[in-house]
Amino acid sequence: MSRLFEPLQLGALRLPNRIVIAPMCQYSADEGSATDWHLIHLGHLALSGAGLLIVEATAVSDVGRITTGDLGLYSDDNERALARVVGAIRAHSTIPLALQLAHAGRKGSSRAPWEGGQQVPPDEPGGWVAEAPSALPHGAGEQPPAALDADGLARVRGQFAEAARRAARIGFEGIELHFAHGYLLHEFLSPLANQRTDAYGGSLANRMRFPLEVFDAVRDAVPADLPVWVRISATDWVPGGWDVPDSIVLARELKARGCAAIHASSGGVSPQQKITLGPGYQVPFAERIRAEVDLPVVAVGLVTEPAQAEAIIARGQADAVALARAMLYDPRWPWHAAAELGAQVQAPRQYWRSQPREHKDLFAGLSFGQR
Repeated sequence: MSRLFEPLQLGALRLPNRIVIAPMCQYSADEGSATDWHLIHLGHLALSGAGLLIVEATAVSDVGRITTGDLGLYSDDNERALARVVGAIRAHSTIPLALQLAHAGRKGSSRAPWEGGQQVPPDEPGGWVAEAPSALPHGAGEQPPAALDADGLARVRGQFAEAARRAARIGFEGIELHFAHGYLLHEFLSPLANQRTDAYGGSLANRMRFPLEVFDAVRDAVPADLPVWVRISATDWVPGGWDVPDSIVLARELKARGCAAIHASSGGVSPQQKITLGPGYQVPFAERIRAEVDLPVVAVGLVTEPAQAEAIIARGQADAVALARAMLYDPRWPWHAAAELGAQVQAPRQYWRSQPREHKDLFAGLSFGQR
């Protein structure tokens, strides 16, 4: 039996298999509100047969967006628009849905990737003054962000909690907090971005303080049976930056607070990073955290082949694997993986006739007659 297609429990949420669709920014929202693109894009992925669909990084405030096209959940209009998408998915798919809540920090006020991705100056259309732990720009020549003061920290904590309440009202079954990729909560963790001299900077305990406060605020804001977990950058890939031992300490602190899982990615906080790419290049981070902390761990990063994903689970390197670009390229990746590994997936009845004859047991629950 395929290990990749075994169920997985994340708190009270049961995943039918261990294939996770990673959150992928689409830069296609309108003032933070989901559009028809999200309806089509997410609706398509909801029919993939994956065990979990995590919706893209969703900003908790307007200045917490990366770009003006970022999805948000900070207004009633945002909530109504995203509820429309969730409702459409739920009418046709039972896939578990989670939402990644995020704040861009000093990487905010940027152009979309297809427009170059550079920072937009605050005095130009689509630009604003970003906010961060310290007044340190992400890249040379960029506008420095505003360092958050005590009132700003309280405001951001409240914004995360309010966005979480909105997510629960809409019907999301899990919340992932974005502690990775150089955005605000990662910036607090990394000494490369956090040079504060108060209780939120300096020592590892101090640098973890604000992200942990945000986790606590979100955990308290939603029902006890709605799992909350965290995506981290396990290393900055820069000497003197955040690293795997730090990530293990953080994971232990999160576990003590009721965190349901760790989603282990890496990098993003510094242009000086030197990443060695290769198939499954981040899997060792997940494996190390899983060995040290008794929490489910999701591995991500150039996991592209079914046999590769199966081996990661079978060897105990991770409890689930997340795919991003590979899923965009092949939105039926879980179907093809199930066919290769002798497993089954959930598929909409409208597609049952597509089952190849050589994989007659591919679709779970299939009972379809044709005249």
